[in-house]
Amino acid sequence: MNKLTALICLSILGLGFVFLAAEDVNIIVVDWSVGASSIDYRTVIRNTIASGEAVGAFINWVNRVSGATPTMYHIVGHGFGGHQAGIVGRNVDGDVAYITALDPAFVGWVSHPDRFDANDGQYTEVVHTNYGINGYLADLGHVDFYPNGGISMPGCDSHACDHARSYFYFAESITSGGFTGRQCVNYFAAILSSCDLLPGRLQMGGLRPKIGRTGVYLLETNASPPFSQG
Repeated sequence: MNKLTALICLSILGLGFVFLAAEDVNIIVVDWSVGASSIDYRTVIRNTIASGEAVGAFINWVNRVSGATPTMYHIVGHGFGGHQAGIVGRNVDGDVAYITALDPAFVGWVSHPDRFDANDGQYTEVVHTNYGINGYLADLGHVDFYPNGGISMPGCDSHACDHARSYFYFAESITSGGFTGRQCVNYFAAILSSCDLLPGRLQMGGLRPKIGRTGVYLLETNASPPFSQG
């Protein structure tokens, strides 16, 4: 097992096919639909933590029997799965190379000690598309991207659509690249779409971690596919 392994902590199986279309990789999809199905947020949060810890233990076993190392993994999660991805990463023995949180959940996680953390992996990236509503209210990763200011997405007429856009943007970044962000002074500048003071540029998503990069980035997208403007 000496190639990239994408571990997907969300219920949209299609992302696995996106990775496979881009490169010959191993795919592990976490089906925690039973744990995520409760109408009680507190129960779902507890299940998020328990399942993340269990998946971390599973990855440790896989690594022991296969010779794989944490540097071979890219863990991706959406919503509650965004926090779950971080929990998996911090329960793996060694530093996971790349963890992506796609609009990680807001309600119940603001001051939660198990929320996503920048140090859950060697490189952690967060994509905010429904900031402060369905998605988390502040920076969480080494790098945080705020497409279109991070709250309302072009082509969407509901918060659910805004929240889901993070997944579709990321999927497109895997196969097509693009999504170049402009560095912002802070997340206030990003949500105000006022990021013209710093020269930094960085591409969102993609297959490879941008280890060593940090900061907040703003980018604009199209209202329909292809979403990237370059």
